[in-house]
Amino acid sequence: MTDASGAPRERPKSPHLMTGGFGSPLLWRWHITMFTSIAHRATGVALYLGALMLAGWAVALATSLGETDHKTYVDYMALLGSPLGKLVLFGLTLSVFYHLANGVRHLMWDSGQGLDIKSANFTAVAAIAFSIAATLAVWGIAAMTGAL
Repeated sequence: MTDASGAPRERPKSPHLMTGGFGSPLLWRWHITMFTSIAHRATGVALYLGALMLAGWAVALATSLGETDHKTYVDYMALLGSPLGKLVLFGLTLSVFYHLANGVRHLMWDSGQGLDIKSANFTAVAAIAFSIAATLAVWGIAAMTGAL
């Protein structure tokens, strides 16, 4: 139905502007599928940064091949082996497994399956649980074999 008066209507507001300002209750409430969507994007960015780290490792290896002491490579490996480096590598491992699991979820959705709320919530929990379990398994095996 159209407005016959011809007066301009107010433009619709974005949901985050309808809450009344800073500190007021939000219009949207957080739910797990919202978290998984944001986490999927964040892990994609993390994997891009991890690819840059891998490229840095390859450059350090390549530039150290002609040297007798392999200083560049040793320094890079020392950085990755530091507590901060291990934390970053742990986060990258978690990102790989989460992005993989959530990517499979998206493939299911592309085929038209699992789009109902109950299935979407279940697969969200499953993706998070898988990524945590797989990350802990990989790091546990690395610790048991002395790779850490």
